[in-house]
Parts: sequence; C-alpha cells; structure tokens
Amino acid sequence: MASVVLIDLESSRTSAERTSDLSLFGCQVVPGNSSPAGKRLRLQIPHNGEVFEAVGRVANVRPTTGIGIVFTKIELRQQLVLEEWLAELRKKD
Repeated sequence: MASVVLIDLESSRTSAERTSDLSLFGCQVVPGNSSPAGKRLRLQIPHNGEVFEAVGRVANVRPTTGIGIVFTKIELRQQLVLEEWLAELRKKD
C-alpha cells in the first residue's frame, strides 16, 4: 500500500487515497468510491523521495475493494521511475 493523490481532470478536485496492486498498466485505489467508471484522473504516487505521475482512467468500480485505474499516458521519465519501483518490489519477493 502507498499514498496516492488523485486529481480529477475535469473539475480539478483532489483526493488523497491509498493504492495497491501497482503494475506497468495501472493500479487499485482504496477507497476511491467517488470516481465513476470512465473518469479521467491524474495520479501522483510518492515513494522514496520521488513522485510517479501518470494520467489514467477509472476502468472499474467495486464498492468493497475500490477502483481500478488503467494508465493512459505516462511520460518516459515517469515510466522509468515506475519500472525501477517494480523491479525493487520483485527483488523483495
């Protein structure tokens, strides 16, 4: 679990949530119940002094587990940050 800031790209509304199941393609956000399927969001995930940023879309909403977000736009530098984080996680398993 990690902290994530979600920014609604239409209203600029910001919320602080928790994320899990981070992958190259998206993540799960808990609770995230205020974002309907299809909503476009900017995500900011801080970790070890760096912040990963991406644009995503709510792919699914599950009342008990939160929302699933698929990344739709990641800048190259941000992609490298994400890949580094995931490599670190694989070493811990």
